Amino acid sequence: MVSQKKRLILVLGDQLSMDLSALKEGDKEHDVVVMAEVGDEAAYVKHHPKKIAFVFAAMRKFAKALEADGWQVAYKRFDEEGSDSICGELMRRAKEFDAHEVIATEPGEFRLISALENCPVSVHMFNDDRFLASHTEFQDWAEGRKSLRMEYFYRDMRRKTGLLMDGDDPVEGKWNFDHDNRKPAPDDVSHDGPLTFEPDEDVQEVLDLVGDSFGSHFGDLDGFFFATTREQALDAMKDFMTNALPKFGDFQDAMLTDQKWLYHSILSPYINAGLLNPLEVCEAAAKEYENGNAPINAVEGFIRQIIGWREYVRGIYFLQGPDYMKSNTLEHGRKLPAFYWGAETKMKCVECAVKVTQEEAYAHHIQRLMITGNFALLAGVDPAEVHEWYLGVYADAYEWVEAPNTIGMSQFADGGLLGSKPYVSSGSYINRMSDHCKSCEYKVSKKTGEGACPFNLLYWHFLDRHRERFEKNPRMGNMYRTWDRMDEEHRETVLSEADSLLRRMDQGGVI
Repeated sequence: MVSQKKRLILVLGDQLSMDLSALKEGDKEHDVVVMAEVGDEAAYVKHHPKKIAFVFAAMRKFAKALEADGWQVAYKRFDEEGSDSICGELMRRAKEFDAHEVIATEPGEFRLISALENCPVSVHMFNDDRFLASHTEFQDWAEGRKSLRMEYFYRDMRRKTGLLMDGDDPVEGKWNFDHDNRKPAPDDVSHDGPLTFEPDEDVQEVLDLVGDSFGSHFGDLDGFFFATTREQALDAMKDFMTNALPKFGDFQDAMLTDQKWLYHSILSPYINAGLLNPLEVCEAAAKEYENGNAPINAVEGFIRQIIGWREYVRGIYFLQGPDYMKSNTLEHGRKLPAFYWGAETKMKCVECAVKVTQEEAYAHHIQRLMITGNFALLAGVDPAEVHEWYLGVYADAYEWVEAPNTIGMSQFADGGLLGSKPYVSSGSYINRMSDHCKSCEYKVSKKTGEGACPFNLLYWHFLDRHRERFEKNPRMGNMYRTWDRMDEEHRETVLSEADSLLRRMDQGGVI
């Protein structure tokens, strides 16, 4: 009788799901699961130390769970002998186990897909069916549409899942309750933040390793609290549903200087790494609404971020292909300012957003979009540099989800594929949605002169230099009419002071 040859099953650091398609295709009796902590993945951008620690610790614990489930696992730790690349490890393990083939679930980054496609070992990739919409399904939805707006895709996902549906209609008669989710920062926050987990011996071992190997990367390693097993992630999910979801909607766009978390879930690192299934998270939120524990605006807004936006940006990523990351429609080319890496800035809002990023490998969507993203867009920073920063500094960032959010939504570098207008604002929006301006060295009420808010100056500078592109945009016409009504001398002062600010920033001055 001829014995069956072994195959290798590749499991990546963001594929920590027992129902992974590659595992479902595998055979516990004959196949070997390969997992590896390799330098190429840990350092192809300067990942935040907490992000690296989270992924390594979760990988190690998932490997143990696989072994307990009956799988043979060949695991390479970062400080062990072996290859520094995924392909190199597959070649090494193929030789070790005399394996003839690798089966894998498609990675979420073109860089890795290309590496596996060109690996000397034969790699068969299966679709990642942890997502609701397959590549084909999204392509079919996008075909023939003049614009690819998320709202209509989201409605199809609601119909497909049945979430918050009453037959063929949305519950309470509306698809979207976003207008209820724009309240400014509250006076008091009754939520202490996400459920935290004290590092056990295994996690501490990883923290020591990461501190030694990646201590030069931007970001603090102290205060590590992430869940590193599915069981812990489920506990974090349940805690959010009970203690934060009811007020999540109201204050999801708000920002407070002394509050890192407000009512946000901090579940995206667990969903994107595979510890939580996105549909189970949405079903848990929908159950809170059905049981009368959370209002529709909170639950709908939360679910829309997952089955709407998350699925949509993945579809855009794979629809557009590898060249999408090179998009730069506005031809911006400024270097990313040093304060994104923790250097001094007098802008309180930017300081707070960068500080929480540095401390926690986290910032919520409005901090990313309307503070750090807004400033980079207004200042004309090269979107490739912004993209690399976001990809590195956040624990939930993988290219399939990060790139469309940055290249498309945040920086408008794709020319409006994702958004009908650029997400830019003056200081007034930040003042309305936060308390940052109250303690800022700049005065948000000042439009020009000493102490004028940089966002005020750069906002009009951006509109002026891109007038030819945006003045006929129906959502931006009022802005240009306002600009045109200003006194010519005032306009010249605004542009001159904005130019001076940008020169000072380029020369390393404190902004």
